[in-house]
Amino acid sequence: MPTYRIELFEGRSVDEKRKLAEAITRVTTEVLGSSPESVDIVITDVPRHNWATAGKLWSEQS
Repeated sequence: MPTYRIELFEGRSVDEKRKLAEAITRVTTEVLGSSPESVDIVITDVPRHNWATAGKLWSEQS
């Protein structure tokens, strides 16, 4: 079934990622009627110097 790919600024705790994965899995199973085992979630930590918005790196924003 679905695979979610989530990119976040690095620094989130394992507990925060666990809660996010549990919430996404719960909502997916409720909406799509799938089993939790069919939901895959890939979380990628991205350093702020590798992410830009409006032409500015997040590591350089105040």
